[in-house]
Amino acid sequence: MGAGLYDDLPRFPFRPVAGKQRAPVVVLGAGPVGLALAAGLARQGVRCLVVEPRGAVSFGSRAICLSRRSLEILEGFGVAAPILAAGLPWTTGRSFWRGHQVLAFAMPHGPEQRHPPMLNLQQCFTEQLLVEALEGRPEVELRWHSRMLGLRQEADRVVLRVGTPEGEYDLEADWVVATDGARSPARAALGLELRGTSYEGRYLIADIRLRSATPTERRAWFDPPSNPGSTLLMHRQPGDVWRIDYQLREEEDAEAAQREDAVRARIDAHLAAIGEPSQYELLLISLYRAHCLTLDSYRQGRVLLAGDAAHLVPIFGVRGLNSGIEDAGNLAWKLAAVLRGEGGEALLDSYSEERVFAARENIRAARKSTLFMTPPSRGHALLRDAALSLSVHEDWARVLVNPRQSSATAFPDSPLSTPEAGEWAAGPRPGMVLPSIPLGAGHVQALVGPGPTILWAPGLAPPTGLRVVEIDESEARTALGLARPGAGYLMRPDGHVAWRWQDWNATGFATALRRMMRR
Repeated sequence: MGAGLYDDLPRFPFRPVAGKQRAPVVVLGAGPVGLALAAGLARQGVRCLVVEPRGAVSFGSRAICLSRRSLEILEGFGVAAPILAAGLPWTTGRSFWRGHQVLAFAMPHGPEQRHPPMLNLQQCFTEQLLVEALEGRPEVELRWHSRMLGLRQEADRVVLRVGTPEGEYDLEADWVVATDGARSPARAALGLELRGTSYEGRYLIADIRLRSATPTERRAWFDPPSNPGSTLLMHRQPGDVWRIDYQLREEEDAEAAQREDAVRARIDAHLAAIGEPSQYELLLISLYRAHCLTLDSYRQGRVLLAGDAAHLVPIFGVRGLNSGIEDAGNLAWKLAAVLRGEGGEALLDSYSEERVFAARENIRAARKSTLFMTPPSRGHALLRDAALSLSVHEDWARVLVNPRQSSATAFPDSPLSTPEAGEWAAGPRPGMVLPSIPLGAGHVQALVGPGPTILWAPGLAPPTGLRVVEIDESEARTALGLARPGAGYLMRPDGHVAWRWQDWNATGFATALRRMMRR
């Protein structure tokens, strides 16, 4: 197989540490979720150590699609620019069944949006760009070649035993966040188990370098000639690299299917069927199984869990990495507020409550996609094939083929939200994410700060003591439903609405702010 694309990423040295080791926050794992969380904490001015047993970022493509919501979060953390420059945006997708196109979809996108609905970039490059972005942040220290060997909680701290090439040491933290992956050592040390469903369907993942004029979009084939009775997905990535995922049939031997000659035979047949050139470079082969699993709680005392350490969802709909980045967006400001004494510890319980809800919503949607993409029984396969055959000619049936791409999760029953006051004709309700609304040369989203922010309709004197942004453009006011002077929104730092009102009420606002900060 080819080498160079992924092999050329830098290796990071081990740097010895000395003296008593203590940090406000220790993040276990330098994957994309851990690095994103470190960036979010740095944005809040919170010092953290990131402990990682490897000496480099991940190898290969792994998670490749970043959603608009993930890009919004990374933008708020100040680390989105290099990722946006490196990735490939896409807005459309198509699905095929036995040579028939059965679905063409377009995700909402227009000039009012700050970011594309989806951006393709291999996970290793996302991680590397995040590492580079953090190099200049004095709040963040990355400790490579450092492995957590033990974890002990005390009343006011967590004590970690860390192993390195030069021996072991104790590392104390006020709080620990485990973002150490699907096989999380921290989760095991806490005696926790993910609960849910694991599916028998197996997918082989291959990265190839192929020059092609095909646009960047999601393409899926059901029962293609190259993979009869099964499915195949194809995504363009930067650098003329294509990610091909195809389902292995139940009777196929996984070890034999991963041999290079077997993979090439399948890829050759597929490229010939879709009219692509047969000259390509095979870069990577790996195997994947779908899981719909979560913990019941993401807080265990002074240890919090995020990303794959807390939940696993299938690749369909690109919810895995994106739900992990949403975890980081939710947690960073809450940890900072607790450390500064601005919020109560119940904020961290709200992190668990909101993100467990989000995981279950993601699992519910991903399960539908998984049952369609990898039917677990003959009955499911018959229903899937019936929907596909109807989709050839019937528009109404095509909704059944829709891959249900990842989108921002709203929290309708968040403990941080206060029911809205007044009549509203537009705008996001409490618990929802602020949409991308143009304002001058920028967007309203960009005005939400690292602390509580008020979006205010001018005409009355605004409150003092918090960040207040006056929304004086009529189109933005209309989009937000700000009907009267003094109407406004109380925004959480992660972009979710905590409260909104049409008539200013100082007492009501103080109550809503206390609820938002769990004071």
